[in-house]
Amino acid sequence: MGVTRSDPAWTQSGQRVVLVTGPSGAGRTTAIGALEDLGYEPITNLPLGLVPRLLSGHLPHPVALGVDVRARDFSASALIELIDALTRLPELNLELVYLDARPEVLERRYSETRRRHPLARDDDPGAGIVQELDILAPIKLRADVLIDTSEMSPHDLRAEIGRFFDTGQIEKLSVSVNSFSYKRGVPRGLDLMFDCRFLANPHWEPALRPHDGRDAAVAEYVADDPRYGEFHERVLDLLLFLLPAYVAEGKTHLSIGFGCTGGQHRSVAMTESIAKALAEAGWQVSKRHRELERRAPEGAGTSVRTGA
Repeated sequence: MGVTRSDPAWTQSGQRVVLVTGPSGAGRTTAIGALEDLGYEPITNLPLGLVPRLLSGHLPHPVALGVDVRARDFSASALIELIDALTRLPELNLELVYLDARPEVLERRYSETRRRHPLARDDDPGAGIVQELDILAPIKLRADVLIDTSEMSPHDLRAEIGRFFDTGQIEKLSVSVNSFSYKRGVPRGLDLMFDCRFLANPHWEPALRPHDGRDAAVAEYVADDPRYGEFHERVLDLLLFLLPAYVAEGKTHLSIGFGCTGGQHRSVAMTESIAKALAEAGWQVSKRHRELERRAPEGAGTSVRTGA
């Protein structure tokens, strides 16, 4: 299925293609990862001769191409010829990103990681760095976006890539809120976990026991615990503080868990309330009640998506 110019893969001038290059150690892998999180299709170390064939059809996503000296047919002249050829195609909107760094910074990074430079003949990366910078000098002059990463952390580089290339079409952070029973073990993949077992337990109220935390009477019983209000407020404040920080770090999904003994009442009530509050604050939230799904009829899931 093709794309139209209303798709995020397109700009007004065609299929968006971001070509990322620069010396080894300048942050190319970080930049490609940041573009992938922004919705770009990442393709790295493809032989230059295959790039036109790759881009000959309409692709459903904007493309991030990572090119470096390790490519089988790489040369500065070949890459410049490719850039010129792609730039002449009206159906493509090509942007060349060159990531740079000072030689001493590149050498320090290689020393810290103990990786071998692709152009170094021995364990000393210095000569390889100088040779690579010399090879890439003509390409650097053609850059549409030049980023010097010498003083940047990976976090800083990701933020800079987002500033230039955010399509505005990708959800920055999807949040899932989960309830569970500690007796059945902690769900895999939780980033944050809160224990609700100190709250008053509706299980010991015969009229409430058959119901779960989605029931208004059960939720009210849990909320009547004198400790509930402060607990709820502090958890919500913490999450509202953390979520923007996770976005800035480039995280795309956050999983939050609330646990109690049986996973039916207290954890469910907290999950419902926190998910609602986060959605009202503008976050994209989904919720899941693991133990309720276990007891539900086959095919009757309880996963719900809320928020804008």
